[in-house]
Amino acid sequence: MVGGEKANDKELKERRVKKRNYAEKKIKCMKEALSNLDDDDGIMLKVYDDIHEELKAKTILVKKAKKKIQALEREISDLHSEFEEDRTDYLETIRKQDEQIKLLQQILEKVQPCIRRDCNYSNLDKVKFDSTWDEDLQKWHIPELVIEKTRLPPPGK
Repeated sequence: MVGGEKANDKELKERRVKKRNYAEKKIKCMKEALSNLDDDDGIMLKVYDDIHEELKAKTILVKKAKKKIQALEREISDLHSEFEEDRTDYLETIRKQDEQIKLLQQILEKVQPCIRRDCNYSNLDKVKFDSTWDEDLQKWHIPELVIEKTRLPPPGK
């Protein structure tokens, strides 16, 4: 038999046992060290018999990571599009409100000369100054319309 000449060699058997024990200790230490690492899929803890198995496992992990990345990119894209839609809506609302303010301002400018001079609304700046905003009701409190009648003394006296 080939290799049978050292079958009863105790020294050789002891060296093989020591090598095997040493290799097992190394593997155990590596497993303990790797178990302390934060690895979601535990890829580092697995011992592979074949390089093809390792390649398959890592390929699966890469595919999972790609899918996750694509999902996150889609989510980012969705958030960007929602943000853009909201921004467009806000800008449109601001434009409409600006148009309404300009319309009301032009109406006031046309109507103001028609208001009697003895009315407290003949001076719009004073009305604005005297007006107050009510947070609870969400509306303006403006002064009441008052017409000041000036009485002239009777003639002849």
